[in-house]
Amino acid sequence: MISEWIRRFPAVELGPGAHVEDFVVLGQAPRGRQPGELATIIGAAAIIRSHTVIYAGNRIGDRFQTGHGVMIREENQIGDDVSIGTGSVIEHHVIIGNGVRIHSQAFIPEYSTLEDGCWIGPRVVLTNALHPLCPQAKRCLKGATIKRGAKIGANATLLPDITVGEGALVGAGAVVTEDVPPFTVVAGNPARVLKRTDELCCPYDLIDRPYG
Repeated sequence: MISEWIRRFPAVELGPGAHVEDFVVLGQAPRGRQPGELATIIGAAAIIRSHTVIYAGNRIGDRFQTGHGVMIREENQIGDDVSIGTGSVIEHHVIIGNGVRIHSQAFIPEYSTLEDGCWIGPRVVLTNALHPLCPQAKRCLKGATIKRGAKIGANATLLPDITVGEGALVGAGAVVTEDVPPFTVVAGNPARVLKRTDELCCPYDLIDRPYG
């Protein structure tokens, strides 16, 4: 179902079974580009909720979902089964793998990479400018790389050019200033390694080892 109350620019391709709610903008041209100059492709069975804005040049896979009021800037690569929560912002030239979950009010800046199956908690902030307002700042923008299956807890902040290793867990509110080894738990400001993920236990006795 496609609402009548949407703005759909030229060169937008929606796959079969798409559900697009009211007041959505699809294919907005970025500054310096003309409408329709960059193709926008969204795969099958998408659910795009109201007040979402998706700029031109995005390549988005099947079963994509947004919450309300999501902003996705231009020329990103987004895989299958990706969900982006209400109020989140994805800047341009971001790579997002398959099965990634981004919760509400997260900020993912330019030149970040989120590999398959990673999980980004609410109000997580990734950064990409080593020295803001430096005359050469835009020449060295580089966001974080979140490796396969890593999990970033609510309100965590990651500095530029950080790699969070495969399967790692970043605790809520952590400030990550250096790379996180695979399959480790880090927390604090600055974040420090506490243990391995396979040492974590379920406090409710529902499962022996959540990540064992």
